[in-house]
Amino acid sequence: MINNDKYNELINYLKRLGKVVIAFSGGVDSTFLVKAAKEALGEHVKAVTIVSPYIPKWEIEEAKELVRELGVRHEIVEAPIIESIKYNPEDRCYLCKTAVFSKIISIAKEEGYHSVVDGTNFDDTSDYRPGLRALKELEVRSPLLECKLTKAEIREFSHELGLNTWDKPAYACLLTRIPYGSELKEEDFEKIEKAEKFMMSIGFRAVRVRCHENLARVEVSRDDRSRLFDEVLLDTIAHKIKACGFKYVSLDLEGYRVGSFNETMVKTNE
Repeated sequence: MINNDKYNELINYLKRLGKVVIAFSGGVDSTFLVKAAKEALGEHVKAVTIVSPYIPKWEIEEAKELVRELGVRHEIVEAPIIESIKYNPEDRCYLCKTAVFSKIISIAKEEGYHSVVDGTNFDDTSDYRPGLRALKELEVRSPLLECKLTKAEIREFSHELGLNTWDKPAYACLLTRIPYGSELKEEDFEKIEKAEKFMMSIGFRAVRVRCHENLARVEVSRDDRSRLFDEVLLDTIAHKIKACGFKYVSLDLEGYRVGSFNETMVKTNE
């Protein structure tokens, strides 16, 4: 057990909720939240993971393994691409979260759970996140946010608790790899997943492959950009990503940053 005021505040917060269903992706935040909830509530915790064309298969398998290790009940819920986000509108995250969390809320009510919670943290309020509005409207609780836990603190606590996700790179659903206004296609998600899996396999832990139809725009972390100054490696990356289904491969010189498509949206709105 961690002896820290913020962590103790989180445990007490969770105890007041009674029985909870946690939206579980297997990322740093939701894994930490499940661990803390298990400490606070024992058997009164259930994790629900969404399976959809825009969620990488490897991430689902990781989530399943993590839940087994954490020792809580787990349910997988199918979520197709809903019609309202078919052309990737700017409020896609709001529409998607409304649909997905409505499903999770139904499960919670049917099984007698008191609350649905998610892993939104205090830092998440600094970016364009229309999905937060959906959570508020549906009365989904965000314990990490409400207890003002930052990503750095969550990583630190996760390390102390022995969670192997403590240094896991941030990840987001594959919808964020498609430009706003573009039609969402399952074959594009498959291309992106294969391309990103390859990049991670050669050591680029924080990577995004943005899909511009037949062109892949590859973002690696700013610290990793210097590794790309190697013609043999560049040729290998180009060959492998083309084999995933892309015709052209480009590198984003600015490197990976959260929500890079939001930059275009902001400029459009100015």
